[in-house]
Amino acid sequence: MSTIEKDRNILTLINVFAVAPDKQQELVALLIDATQQTMKRLPGFISANIHCSLDGKKAVNYAQWESMADFEAMRKNPEARPHMQAAAALAQFDPILCEVSNALSAE
Repeated sequence: MSTIEKDRNILTLINVFAVAPDKQQELVALLIDATQQTMKRLPGFISANIHCSLDGKKAVNYAQWESMADFEAMRKNPEARPHMQAAAALAQFDPILCEVSNALSAE
């Protein structure tokens, strides 16, 4: 489960995909499948949350990894590559690597 906390010392990937509206659900299914079949079995994986824009033109993957090293190992993993290539065939994407600076709530 995702936890958003300052000073937790984890890597956050926010990957924004620009996709044709008629391909959004195909992309989302691919991202969910990639997470269930491959990513969650890799060392350092914490969580992934897939979001769909209401206009159908974007999808967002908010994922957490224990470290940059774990994330880089995933990118080089031969099981992960086909998923990334399939996503690239459906959409353009702009990955952003982050750390939490602050976390606020209504409480």
